Amino acid sequence: MTKSFVVQRNDLRTTRWNQSPAPTLDDGDVRLRIDVFALTSNNITYAALGEVMNYWQFYPTGDSSTGHVPVWGFATVVESRCPGVEVGERFYGYWPIADEVVLRATDVHPGGFAEGSEHRRALHAVYNQYVRCSADPGYRVDREAQQALLRPLFATSFLIDDFLADNAFFGATPVILSSASSKTAYGTAFCLAQRAGSVTVVGLTSPANAEFTRSLGCYDDVLCYDDAGTLPEVASVYVDMSGDTAVRGAVHRRLGDLLAYSCAVGATHWDSLGGGGELPGPLPQLFFAPEQARKRAAEWGPDGLQQRLASAWTAFLARIDDAEQPWMTVVTSQGRDAVEQCYAALLDGTVPAGEGHILSV
Repeated sequence: MTKSFVVQRNDLRTTRWNQSPAPTLDDGDVRLRIDVFALTSNNITYAALGEVMNYWQFYPTGDSSTGHVPVWGFATVVESRCPGVEVGERFYGYWPIADEVVLRATDVHPGGFAEGSEHRRALHAVYNQYVRCSADPGYRVDREAQQALLRPLFATSFLIDDFLADNAFFGATPVILSSASSKTAYGTAFCLAQRAGSVTVVGLTSPANAEFTRSLGCYDDVLCYDDAGTLPEVASVYVDMSGDTAVRGAVHRRLGDLLAYSCAVGATHWDSLGGGGELPGPLPQLFFAPEQARKRAAEWGPDGLQQRLASAWTAFLARIDDAEQPWMTVVTSQGRDAVEQCYAALLDGTVPAGEGHILSV
C-alpha cells in the first residue's frame, strides 16, 4: 500500500492520509522510495497558488477537490522497468508527500531523467527533472538537508536578483522584501547584498522575526510590518514574498507612483491572499522563476546558467553553515504525526525562522 498526504484544495487546513494499492509498473516506469523531503513555507505557497500556477497537476489524487502538495527531496529507486535507471540509485527532485511514487522516466541521460507522463507534459520542465545524485557536481551526502531545504528556494532567489539587475532595478535604489525572514527572501537579500553599492535592501517582517532578520546582516534596514508607513519616499522596488494584501496595500499607499516595480513572488501569508482592491502605483506583476531561467539559459547557455547559479549557491551555503552564527538549524522528524504537525505550524506561521524541517513518512 502507498501512503500519501492529501490536502483539500479549497481549505488548506483540511487534510488526510490516503492509502491505495501500489501500482504495477509499465515499461519505462520506475518506483522510488521517498526517503526525505523539506517542508517549508515555500510548500505552503505551492498549495496557496496551486490552482493559478498548476501545482496541483503534478501529482493528481483522482479527486479534483483534493491535491498533493509538492515537496523537494531525495528518493531511491526500488524497482525499475526503465533501462538506464537502476535499483538503488538516488535522485533529487519534486515529489508528493508520500512514502513512494511511480514515475514515467523519459529522456534518460547520465545526469538523470525527465518525468514524461501525459498529465505533466504541459507543465514547466524545471519541475519534471530528476537529478541523479551520483552525477550531480553539487551533491554532497552530508548536505542533503541543506539541498532539499534551500536549493530550490535559492534558485528562485538567484533569479529574482538576476531579473531585477537585468532590468537595472527599474531605476530604483531600495529593494523592499516582505516576509524578510523567509528563506527565499533572505536568499534574495544575500544575492542583492553582493552587488555592493548598486541597491539598498530593506526587509519587512513581523515583530517576532525582527531580531532574527536583523541578525542575518544582509539587510540594510529591517522594519516591522506596522512601520511600512515610514518607508523612505524614494523610487523603490517591492518584492512581495508574503502575498499579504494588508502589507502590499501599506507599501503601495506609502510609495504610490514612487514604486518603480511591484513584484509578487510568494504566499507565506497564505490566509491573507487577495487582489487588494485598487492600489496606487504600478500593478503587481507575478514573478515566475522558470521564465527568467529560460531567458538566461538562452543567453548564457544552460551550462553558463548552472555555473553562475552554482557559484552563488556555494557562497550562500558557506554563510548558511557559518560555524559561529549559522543562519539555519536543521530539524529532522519522521512519521505521519510529524508531517501533520509541521504542516500545521507552517500554516499558522509558528515555525521559528531559523529552523529548516526535514521529514519522511
